[in-house]
Amino acid sequence: MRASMAAQKRRVWRKIHLGIDEETLEIRAVEVTASNVGDAPMLPELLGQIDPNQEIANVTADGAYYTRRCRDAIADRDAAAIIPPRRNARPCKPTTAGARARNEALRASTYLGRALWRRCSEYHRRSRAETKMNV
Repeated sequence: MRASMAAQKRRVWRKIHLGIDEETLEIRAVEVTASNVGDAPMLPELLGQIDPNQEIANVTADGAYYTRRCRDAIADRDAAAIIPPRRNARPCKPTTAGARARNEALRASTYLGRALWRRCSEYHRRSRAETKMNV
């Protein structure tokens, strides 16, 4: 009896995935998922919520979004991907626009070093959108 009561009291966590305009801090896209859904699979869906006729200059995200699917979704919107390359990243075949952008970011990060790449790419501006959660 006790085991079934404990199972009923378990909390079910949800994750909220947001697409925020860095300039205006306006929430542009939102998805709520179960806690076991990763961040990267949601990016294409978030981008899909934004009107295709509306220009997206760049998408800035943390390393969790460093996937082929995310980069291709960003490239499909003619936006620049500002996502730090993984430390063990290697160039891939440049078969898509997303792959070419990935290789270019990897080259720049390797040449400049991670810290300078972050400064030059304005990766630090990502924190502006993250502070939206604290408002």
